[in-house]
Amino acid sequence: MSTRAVVVGVLLVSLLLAGVVSLYAASTPDGLTKVSQEQGFADTETEHGAADGPFAGYDAGFLDGDLGGAVAGVAGVLVVLVLGTALTAVVRRRPGADEPRG
Repeated sequence: MSTRAVVVGVLLVSLLLAGVVSLYAASTPDGLTKVSQEQGFADTETEHGAADGPFAGYDAGFLDGDLGGAVAGVAGVLVVLVLGTALTAVVRRRPGADEPRG
């Protein structure tokens, strides 16, 4: 199996999981939020700098219903893919990266 086929397969599975499985995500608080509620410091939570962003709260606020979560998941996968690809390209082009170590 070629590397390209593996990359395309992983990308498709990632997008499918992000777009479809996110529709079935639990609406209960995540682990950190639950612990903060149980330990009594949840009220000290503050909004972060991206709280008003288009994908804040794992949701595409510009879409109604469950579709917003799916779109946010797919967008997240694509952002990570672009950043990972860019980082890989930078590291691979670093002078001396192709020379054997020894």
